[in-house]
Amino acid sequence: MEFRNHLMELRKQKGWSQEQLGERIGVIRQTVSKWETGDTTPEMVKLIGA
Repeated sequence: MEFRNHLMELRKQKGWSQEQLGERIGVIRQTVSKWETGDTTPEMVKLIGA
């Protein structure tokens, strides 16, 4: 499974919006959206901090 699909699946399992996920890891909603569409990928430091 690609990262973007896995991220979206996990986020939805938690019942979080893109905005809520972004707030938890310190990024804006648009960043989460770009990760989920595959436009960009997150820096590891963002994921480790989550």
